[in-house]
Formats: sequence, C-alpha cells, structure tokens
Amino acid sequence: MLALLKLLQDGQFHSGEALGGALGISRSAVWKKLQGLERELGVEIFKVPGRGYRLSSPMSLLDADLIAQASGRVGWPVSLVTTIDSTNAEVFRRLERGVKAPFVLLAECQTAGRGRRGRVWVSPFAENLYCSLVLRVDGGMSQVEALSLTVGLAVARALKTLGVAAVGLKWPNDVLWEGRKLSGILLELAGDPADVCHVVIGIGINVNMPVEATVSIDQPWTSLRQCLGGSVDRNQLAIELLQQLHIHLERHWQGGFAALREEWEALHVWRGRTVSLTAGQNTIVGAVLGVDVRGGIRLAVEGREQVFSGGELSLRLQHDS
Repeated sequence: MLALLKLLQDGQFHSGEALGGALGISRSAVWKKLQGLERELGVEIFKVPGRGYRLSSPMSLLDADLIAQASGRVGWPVSLVTTIDSTNAEVFRRLERGVKAPFVLLAECQTAGRGRRGRVWVSPFAENLYCSLVLRVDGGMSQVEALSLTVGLAVARALKTLGVAAVGLKWPNDVLWEGRKLSGILLELAGDPADVCHVVIGIGINVNMPVEATVSIDQPWTSLRQCLGGSVDRNQLAIELLQQLHIHLERHWQGGFAALREEWEALHVWRGRTVSLTAGQNTIVGAVLGVDVRGGIRLAVEGREQVFSGGELSLRLQHDS
C-alpha cells in the first residue's frame, strides 16, 4: 500500500490504469489497495469517474535513506515503519532482539502513541513526526540526569532553524509556541541503572496536523503548519532534528546539563509565573525561579526557594498568574 501512496502523494489525479501499470497489478487490485489505505491508515481519497484518484491534499512521506544521508556526521542508522503501536515500544522490542544501539526509528503513524504520565499522544498518519532514538549509556543513570531538558533544547533549536522564532521551553520536556504545545518528549530506560543501560528518547512534533485532531487532545496545542502558515517538509525537519540532537547530546555527555543550563533558561517561558506543582496527591504553589544545574525546577514557595525533580511531577500555570 505504501508504494501506491507514494504515487498519489503529489495530490494530482492518477487513473486506475496508470497506477496499476506502475505497480504491475490490475485495476481491481488498485481499487482494493485504495480501500485499504482509507480503512487502515485513515487516508482520504477522492474518486472522480473519468479522471481517476487523488488524495484530498498532497502528502510528504518520510524517506529514511534521505534522512540518514542528509544527517551527515551524526551516523545513527535510521529506519522507518509505516504503522506501529509506539516507536518507543518498538525500540525496546528491537533491543530485546539484540539490535545494537544507537539507532533511530521513525513512524508514519502510531496506534498507541504515548506521552508522559500515561497520556495518549495523538499520531495521525503522515501528518507529524514520531521519532525514537536509543543510546547506550555506560556508567549508570547519573549521566541521563536532566537529559529531557537537553533534548527539549535540541528540539527547540531545530524548530528555530526552520523559522519558528517564538518557540519556548516548559519544564521538564515540553516545547511551546504562544503557550500552546508544539512538541513533547518521553524518556525511558532499560537495563541496569547502576551500570550499562539504554535510554530511549521519544519525540513527537506536531507538524501538519489538521485542526480536526483537537477533538481528542485535552490541552492547548499547535502545529508547525499553524506557526509558519503553510505545510512543512517532514524530511527536512527530521534531518535538522537529528543534527541538533547530536550536537546537544555531545555537549551534555561532555559537561552535563550545567553546560546547557544558560541556553535552556533563555528559552524558559514560565520563569516568574505562578504555578502549581503536583506530585501524587500533593500540590505545591509557587513562583518559578528557573532550573538548577541538575535540571530540577526552582520554585519560590512561601518566601523560600525549593527545588523539585522527578518523572511523575506535573507543572501547571495558576489561573491568576
């Protein structure tokens, strides 16, 4: 079906005869594959007698070979799947099968995309970027301290390179534009936390997602299409993202988050704002002072500075902030 979709991605009309000739199949087989595209991938196809078939709008499919070649010195193998439950979940399965890190996995669609704290990440076909990078970490978990902030900074730099000037960072791992979520990051660990382990870095970026997706998203969101006023080439975004990840991860391994803290703070959009921090059943209200060298959030709580860190914390703006 993907070969058929590549023929249709230009958004122009193609006759059933021409499509069948290009694929070496009959017109009836073409029709069955078109039905499969609509049913399995949710792709909308217009059918006009005498003219043929076309997509409702042009589509830019990902090209793993192009991304790997254009990423230059990064050197991470890149693979692409059409549909998967979750790129992070598939990375773990590949590690269990003995695939060696590092490598990158991209997907056109996720059926069970995940965000932090068990949230669903909406993942329509060929609209956004769903990317997981796995790295081997020697020497224990201390090296991944504040890594989600470093990854968020790399994502923000990639988006700025593409022209998203007002991009900002929200602790611990959200990328925002005008207060709305543009990208999220999910880090997961496998292996011995005291010795050799793997860190799986999952990144979701809203690229060309249509407004209709808002029906299943429970927070303010935006996409690069809305930020920039037009469709974005997802291959170009993937290439820039991998390059920025390589640059910022190298700086993190060499100097820790302390080497990146000042740059991260320059993009910190909630500094000075009053927030509520939720940890389990407990909620703490304070003013954001910034982050420390270990990536913890610094809050002024009842006149005293306190630092909080942890994967299960949730930070929200107070309504009167």
